[in-house]
Amino acid sequence: MAFPTETVYGLGADALNPRAIAKIFKIKKRPTFDPLIVHIAEMEWLHKLTRQVDERTLTLIKKFWPGPLTLVLLKSSLVPDIVTAGLDTVAVRMPAHPVARKFIKLSQTPIAAPSANLFGHLSPTTVAHVEKQLGKKIDLILDAGKCPVGVESTVLSLVGGKPVLLRPGGLPLEEIEKVIGKVVRQSKTKTIQSPGQLQSHYSPRTPMKLFKSLNQIPLNNNVGVLLFKRPVLKIKARTVEILSEKGDLTEAAANLFLALHRLDESGVKIIYAECIPAVGLGSAIMDRLERASSKSAT
Repeated sequence: MAFPTETVYGLGADALNPRAIAKIFKIKKRPTFDPLIVHIAEMEWLHKLTRQVDERTLTLIKKFWPGPLTLVLLKSSLVPDIVTAGLDTVAVRMPAHPVARKFIKLSQTPIAAPSANLFGHLSPTTVAHVEKQLGKKIDLILDAGKCPVGVESTVLSLVGGKPVLLRPGGLPLEEIEKVIGKVVRQSKTKTIQSPGQLQSHYSPRTPMKLFKSLNQIPLNNNVGVLLFKRPVLKIKARTVEILSEKGDLTEAAANLFLALHRLDESGVKIIYAECIPAVGLGSAIMDRLERASSKSAT
């Protein structure tokens, strides 16, 4: 079933049931080498799912859970291999959305959940997005309106000596570093350690390219444009989407996938997306835009 979190809608199943998890991969057409995030509502499950919870982990949990932070830790034998793509680690988070928390708690089991969309496509931040991509393939959708954060969780690995950022997301890296100090940004690797690490991901069906200045792109009736904030001059394009009227990164992140869905449905032949400052939530937004445009570049 699909359920809302503060980040995006998730497609959930019992994290301890391999047959249920296999249905997630089948419905999403997701490769089994791409691990899932396990969602919990109570701390006791973290200790059941992992082998060790150290002081650094507890410090982050105290500060940022519930919220858009996923922690990658050494897994226990309780976690099926299909959830972790055979890795010795498991990604866990406690969502802040009250509907998600109540759903997980009533289920009396941790819930494994990637985004409730077809693999590699735009993430869903409304029920309409879920229905369009998954339709009747799933049993139920819990509707709680628009997801307030709008981009997936930040994924941080705490396996080994130094914390490693595996995916920028709804919790800015700068906030994490205020609590535990310097975090290493993962270099390119062939091994997928968390969701959202493939080069091409979060992609609209319409080809998409990034730009830094409007002078770099052709403007006509076949073009859709995604802007960070409202421009000074009027733009001649079929569709223009503005992430934040005043250039607020929090608002921009919340509107990102909504805007991309609208552009994808507008009938334009190409989408041009403006690069934004890669600071705070801007890093997560640029990560999604770069992966979405990577498909068009190949």
